[in-house]
Amino acid sequence: MQGIKAIEWANDRVRLLDQTRLPHQEVYLELDDHLQMAAAIREMRLRGAPLIGIAAAYGMALAARHIQASNMQVFLAQLRPITEALASTRPTAVNLSWALERMTLVAEAAADPQVAQEALVAEALRIHQENAEANRRLSQHGAQLIPAGSAVLTHCNTGSLATGGSGTALGVIRAAWEQGKLSRVYHSETRPLLQGARLTAWELARDGIPATLIADDAAGFLMRRRDAIACVIVGADRIAANGDVANKIGTYTLAVLASEHAIPFYVAAPTSTIDLNTTSGDQIPIEERSAEELTAFADVAVAPAGTEALNPAFDVTPHRYVSAIITERGVVRDPYAKSLPQLFQQEGVRHA
Repeated sequence: MQGIKAIEWANDRVRLLDQTRLPHQEVYLELDDHLQMAAAIREMRLRGAPLIGIAAAYGMALAARHIQASNMQVFLAQLRPITEALASTRPTAVNLSWALERMTLVAEAAADPQVAQEALVAEALRIHQENAEANRRLSQHGAQLIPAGSAVLTHCNTGSLATGGSGTALGVIRAAWEQGKLSRVYHSETRPLLQGARLTAWELARDGIPATLIADDAAGFLMRRRDAIACVIVGADRIAANGDVANKIGTYTLAVLASEHAIPFYVAAPTSTIDLNTTSGDQIPIEERSAEELTAFADVAVAPAGTEALNPAFDVTPHRYVSAIITERGVVRDPYAKSLPQLFQQEGVRHA
């Protein structure tokens, strides 16, 4: 998506695109402290696991600039609650804790508070740039899996609005389109906040990629039409050591449907989304959001007053349904308990 940056560091502030206003308005917010950043993450003014990690890193860099400390002991003591506040915003996306850990290690290695402040800004910019490059590489790896002349199905939003670059699953789709391999993208609406209808449709339209929006519960209908789609490709918010994948609610349903119809189900994510410290998906914390996201839409009630609602933001897809995981380090397949750790044996890869 040319010319659109979901987030950037400029003039010692963070400028971000308010995604709650899309697709009707392109409104940019300027943040200058970590409390504003924490609120933006929690309120989903920015979202997507890689982007949340980048935003948290920038949030720490913002906060560090306001700390007045005579020595590193005092500086680190003041930084600790800031890190905790950012870490609590959205617990499922492991990129959040991964980025905060990187930033903390940089701060701890600094000689004095001023050096720490400068180093934290540099590290946040580095995390952002690394993610953009990871997007580019994983997109090229993933495009090799897309058959020529095919249509694909994706869920939620995994493009420039969710990452520091061209995207994960949507990055693969973009690369396949640029290579002339893709005929059409089907994308689900992604209830209850409609990231597919609002955000993915907006990105695909800007790129001129042929796309068709479907209701979440129309995926089975589409898959049953033989040769309608070649594969399903989604992103991830956390990948456990055994290959279980936490992603936007509705992903598990798509994976089961894809398996029933013998359609490959691919997950695209940078290595920062892989959590080797989490054995299986059963250990991944699942964020539950407010009932009002289900019982009302655009501040208009769609359910009777007092209706109880269960609103998990994510579900977990067991690894047996995942045909392959696409990363910037290459494509891996089951047994993931062996293939995922091998990614981190390559030089320079840090994991959560």
